[in-house]
Amino acid sequence: MKLNNLQAISSNLPNTERMPVLFLGHGNPMNAIEDNVFVHGFQKVAKEIPTPKMILCISAHWETRGTFVTGMEHPETIHDFGGFPKALFDVQYPAPGSPELAKETSELITSTHVGITDQWGLDHGCWTVVKHLYPDAKIPVIEMSIDYTQPASYHYTLGKELSKLRNKGVLIIGSGNTVHNLRMAAWDKMSEPGYAYEWAFSANEKMKQLIENKDHQALINYDKQGRDFQLSIPTPEHYIPLLYALSLQEKDEKTTIFNDGLVAGSLNMLSVKIERA
Repeated sequence: MKLNNLQAISSNLPNTERMPVLFLGHGNPMNAIEDNVFVHGFQKVAKEIPTPKMILCISAHWETRGTFVTGMEHPETIHDFGGFPKALFDVQYPAPGSPELAKETSELITSTHVGITDQWGLDHGCWTVVKHLYPDAKIPVIEMSIDYTQPASYHYTLGKELSKLRNKGVLIIGSGNTVHNLRMAAWDKMSEPGYAYEWAFSANEKMKQLIENKDHQALINYDKQGRDFQLSIPTPEHYIPLLYALSLQEKDEKTTIFNDGLVAGSLNMLSVKIERA
């Protein structure tokens, strides 16, 4: 799809039914090449929603000063991790980019300047999960960065400005993890499904209740929810993508939680689908 004029997205892409929104717990990069219950959850949700025309992903693994979107025709598959088998580094996800969607996103957001860059690509927060949704890699994908200098409320408000894209066939995905404390992870317990520290279990249960009750303000104020939340969210970058997804929830929409599994004591794969009730 070529950009023939400044209104290409608005005029050339017909309006669609409102696309759902996803928050995906991406977890261990090895999920990209494994066949497990979480992978099955990703595959299942892709069958439950309309096939998107394009994808906009907000990944925990692209933090910047300021906000940027990827604007290249052919984004690189970024292997931004270490210590994993060669088979994982060999994986490529050659989805096209969309300079058109990048431009539309940049112009749609008015609360801040959104830069368009070719200095990134698709990091593992994006491709390790999107490859299970759309393995043919035919759907254009762009990423939007997380401005690490801004508070949670800023990201929630910014996310709302993306809402018009949902009516143009764009699937918006936040990719992170709601409980994500790597320093306290019990790696020797990885093979024990459901193994969790009490604080991780408690925070996860409260998060699910707040999500289902649409209590977004409490989730924005995650740092005021007590010790269990503080241990579960020692740094905000994996939690922030959830706020982008929730910010797009309309009054007539419900949330469906899936892949709700705690692993290694302090990590959760919880994922959320937002769609019309």
